[in-house]
Amino acid sequence: MRDPFLEEQHRDLADRVREFGDAHLRAHTRDDADPGGRTREIVRLLGGNEILGAAVPAPHGFMDLRSLVVVRESLAYFSSLADTAFAMQGLGSHAVSLAGTDVQKDRWLSAVARGEVLAAFAVTEPEAGSDLAAVRTVAEPDGAVWRLSGVKTYISNAGLAGLYTVLARSSDATGHAGLSMFLVDADAPGTTVRPLEPMAPHPLGEIRFDATPALLLGAEGKGFGLAMATLDTFRPSVGAAACGLAARALDEAVRWSLARRQFGRALAEFQATQLALAEMYVDLQAARLLVRHAAWTRDKGTERITREGAVAKLAATEAAQRVVDRAVQIHGGAGVMRGATVERLYREVRALRIYEGTSEIQKLVIAREILKESR
Repeated sequence: MRDPFLEEQHRDLADRVREFGDAHLRAHTRDDADPGGRTREIVRLLGGNEILGAAVPAPHGFMDLRSLVVVRESLAYFSSLADTAFAMQGLGSHAVSLAGTDVQKDRWLSAVARGEVLAAFAVTEPEAGSDLAAVRTVAEPDGAVWRLSGVKTYISNAGLAGLYTVLARSSDATGHAGLSMFLVDADAPGTTVRPLEPMAPHPLGEIRFDATPALLLGAEGKGFGLAMATLDTFRPSVGAAACGLAARALDEAVRWSLARRQFGRALAEFQATQLALAEMYVDLQAARLLVRHAAWTRDKGTERITREGAVAKLAATEAAQRVVDRAVQIHGGAGVMRGATVERLYREVRALRIYEGTSEIQKLVIAREILKESR
């Protein structure tokens, strides 16, 4: 099915990433032995193959949102770890692209796009997940720098990144008004990391800042806007990653149903299997169109795609959960064995309905945008 929202360069990019996946990712079926080391290796390979540029805007990269989503879907098909390694280069540096000084951009963005520096987006705290107004990390001015004190948790690339973009409270103003965004060099004194272990292999950690020196990114008090603008851009790409996982699950289910025999027939000959495969296919195609429509809308000049991004993330991640679950069911007992591809997908797909805004938060965002239009 030819996608009306993609242009030739996006299709060519998807082909190139699939070739990369065949060459560097397909043989690595287990990344959990050393996810941190493997992430570094993947980022180096992505940079060397000029793919990371799709996560960073020009002139330091070549990102448009459709490039971002086709790369994420193609990588996720092979490896959720590779997809996350790619995505974090963009998510962790995007605020620099939006509000950084020329010096900050020159120092970080080209290095991120080449894979020389890993990036991280440090927003979530133990008591501030969906409710960013509850952020407690404090920033205090100290001459030319600021000093950060507080804890961030569930941070991808914690302990690996060379650059952290950090949301912190810089004034006594209530709610979002007191939040600013900061740049922290990971080597700065006062930064310690405690690794966390999620159910799927992924470099995740808790970061503690103790009077850590940081540089203000953009204007003081504008951190919440920068965080939301970053999420608006990257939420559709979470949906794209979900599509990649769903596409792999569908392919695995088709292969298994053709090879596995029960009661003297291939599973694919049973009507129940055919109905499940059809539902999986429809879920995948609908999710892809919503994701790419959101990306197309942004690329055609719409400054904010709050509603479109939320719709794409919600629909695609929920659909991918259904597709992967059906793939496991079609595999039967083999589908829940450690090491089976669909078992890995089952563990990996679950987090997509939580990070960068839970499914429940996406519904609230969508409802708010609908009501706003009606007033």
